[in-house]
Amino acid sequence: MPEKRTKEELQAYLKGIVLNLPECPGCYQYLNDEGTIIYVGKAKNLKRRVSSYFNKDNHNLKTRILVSKIRDIKYIVVNTEEDALLLENNLIKQWNPRYNILLKDGKTYPSIVVTNEYLPRIFMTRKINKKYGTYFGPYSHIPTLYGLLDLLKALYPLRRCNDVITKESIANGKHKECLEYHIKNCKAPCTGRQMREEYLRDIEDAKKILKGETAELQRTMLDRMRLLAEQMKFEEAETIKKKYVLLENYRSKSEVVSSTCHNIDIFNIEDDEKVAYINYLHVTNGCINQAFTFEYAKRMEETKEELLVAGIIEMRRRYGSESKEVIIPFPVEQFTQRFNLIVPQKGDKKKLLELSRLNVLQYKKDRINQSDKLNPEQKSVRLLKELQDALQLPTLPMQIECFDNSNISGSDAVAACVVFKKGKPSKNDYRKYNIKTVEGPDDYASMKEVVRRRYSRLLEEEQPLPDLIIADGGKGQMEVIREIIEDELHLEIPIAGLAKDDKHRTNELLFGFPQRTIGMKTDSALFHLLTHIQDEVHRFAITFHRDKRSKSQIKSELDDIKGIGPKTKEILLKHFKSVKRIKESSEEELTKLIGESKAKQLIEGLK
Repeated sequence: MPEKRTKEELQAYLKGIVLNLPECPGCYQYLNDEGTIIYVGKAKNLKRRVSSYFNKDNHNLKTRILVSKIRDIKYIVVNTEEDALLLENNLIKQWNPRYNILLKDGKTYPSIVVTNEYLPRIFMTRKINKKYGTYFGPYSHIPTLYGLLDLLKALYPLRRCNDVITKESIANGKHKECLEYHIKNCKAPCTGRQMREEYLRDIEDAKKILKGETAELQRTMLDRMRLLAEQMKFEEAETIKKKYVLLENYRSKSEVVSSTCHNIDIFNIEDDEKVAYINYLHVTNGCINQAFTFEYAKRMEETKEELLVAGIIEMRRRYGSESKEVIIPFPVEQFTQRFNLIVPQKGDKKKLLELSRLNVLQYKKDRINQSDKLNPEQKSVRLLKELQDALQLPTLPMQIECFDNSNISGSDAVAACVVFKKGKPSKNDYRKYNIKTVEGPDDYASMKEVVRRRYSRLLEEEQPLPDLIIADGGKGQMEVIREIIEDELHLEIPIAGLAKDDKHRTNELLFGFPQRTIGMKTDSALFHLLTHIQDEVHRFAITFHRDKRSKSQIKSELDDIKGIGPKTKEILLKHFKSVKRIKESSEEELTKLIGESKAKQLIEGLK
């Protein structure tokens, strides 16, 4: 444990260590008061890298916190930078430092093992013991694993039992043919019905498939098939043909085929504020035989370049890759001479990079969806943060308000305001407005009246103002809202607009004055939230307008007739359902329902 020192003593002690660091590759470790390793880093030049933590004043908050907790520095010198990267990874796993990125596996993915037995078996396992057999995987996509096992079962009748079979036990006749032999799933090598040499050839072919070397295997099958056909052995040739077709079907569905790609690694990365997602593909003989996506939890706001380099080292070490080519999405500084880093611009390698990107984007989407299901409020806050970043708002738009007008040729003009809090409708805060000061169909004048009434009242009652106003329309609606908010009421509330295309479909978000289009995919979750707000204000305004219009129509027919009060009107509408049917009814029917005197008044009034 580092001894207690005053601030001045500590600075002098750390400065002494930094000044004496070697200028060569290695790993450095920072320790806290308790002597616990809180950060592990790697460097091409130890002295230069560690000095940067203490010589710069413009570090971010997390780095400043880390530096404030450093009480001691240790380091390990290695021969190459790649050795430093490998060592860093091992130290992080060993000590789990608080301020380092964490590689999260989530669970142990299954692998396929080919055992080292006298008569080897092939099956799925989650336990790794290199002495037990040869392992392929792990497979993060379980259907791919099962598809491979099913293919091997169809191609090769290998034993499926768990019996311990040795050369001596076969010679002593200790085994008998089981049901698998009789249903032709196994050729009974345990009883000598199949020679061990033939069985091992099947095992070697199966290994080639697991390695992705299907092209070579298919060529061998094709040559064998032609030879058997020339020898008039058509039944044997047909058997091989069936295997060839099975392999071709698997290859076309499950692998990327390219004659130009051999023994290469492909990496791609996507990240957000807290996590980076990295996809790894390995290609042999033009076929993908390894695919894995994993996460790094950020601790110190690492760059994408740093995370990608860490991912490359981790995955190559984990899978024992010795590929001389590594395909990446953007340039990084060449950190080793043992392989070449390539950023392809076209061709098959570019296609493989795009496939890797597709996988990592899908993985990121799945992880976010899982997180959103567990914590719906987190999803809302995430979308609001996206909106804040897109519009560069000063605060998170926790309260959003949207307006809409509704009228038919200026009659029964109404407006509505809906309120969304934390991305969810707050229906208790919805408001309806009858347009009072506007004659005729003037949407802009109506919008001015409603906005003025809404925010004048909020100011009078000292109610909280929204963080964002959305106009259901384009530049014109935004401008009339701005005139009231800024010019008349002198408020500073951001204003956005949802504009429609020629087919009356919302297709873009506008913001600012002068208005600019905010780049946003129309199929994104954020755009769906905005259109949901728009749909909600439409629904609320139209429902209010219909209710008002219905009442207006009924009033014009019945309410102005002398002697017909609310109760009589209710009785009539309940019985006849509409004013039209009341008009079509006879005097006798009306007299029977409301009396002779009122019936005559009603008939006269309707005339």
